Amino acid sequence: MTDRDNAVTTTRQPPNLRSGLADTLMAQIESGDLKPGQRLPTEQAIMRTTGVSRTIVREALATLRAKGLITTRQGLGAFVANDPTPRSFSIIPNDLQSIDEVLRVLELRMGVEYEAAGLAALRRTPEDLGRMQARLDALDAALEEGGYGAQEDYAFHRSILVATQNSYYSRLFDTFGNIMVPRQWARLDKMTVTERKRHAARMRREHHAIFAAIRDGDEAAARRAIRSHLSKSAARFEELRDATNPS
Repeated sequence: MTDRDNAVTTTRQPPNLRSGLADTLMAQIESGDLKPGQRLPTEQAIMRTTGVSRTIVREALATLRAKGLITTRQGLGAFVANDPTPRSFSIIPNDLQSIDEVLRVLELRMGVEYEAAGLAALRRTPEDLGRMQARLDALDAALEEGGYGAQEDYAFHRSILVATQNSYYSRLFDTFGNIMVPRQWARLDKMTVTERKRHAARMRREHHAIFAAIRDGDEAAARRAIRSHLSKSAARFEELRDATNPS
């Protein structure tokens, strides 16, 4: 076994295996333990030192490639990029393989949207309000039909960022796309008809409260409403996580 084969930390990975391995490799690249141009351990060596499957190793390496941290050379393996700095910050679909990752995204959203909602309440124009109302109506219709409303939900939240009159907010949201509303974890198909109706009513109520505060120009209320909405979303995901993994 070579020193290169030992380069990856031997700590066994937590339940979210792909994310855990990707984070381990990313941390070693960012700290300089794995240097620019350095060849990574073989898939077999990573499997042996971490205890994960070949599939998990390949998914983790794919994540690092997508972030611009490594390159691969046919027949030679994977190498740390010469400039191992992500080209841009992004959240890719593979990043949301667990509810814990979804919760981290919600934390990020809360930080961004809390301030954005307050600014939107102060700066919104009649055109902004018309756009937000249209997005809200579309979300209501999607929920009424029993759908996820992920696209409509994303569009409504983006319209709030546009109303800040600061294009950096909406541009940041555009970096992520509608993955910011991870519908794959909503599990509507597991709900009874009554539960789905309650879910739809709750979603409509929370979004209407956000819109009303911004429409009325109430900065504090807008911030409270968006924080309440995202906090309740996080609580629902935590309940789902605990129900899925009771241990």
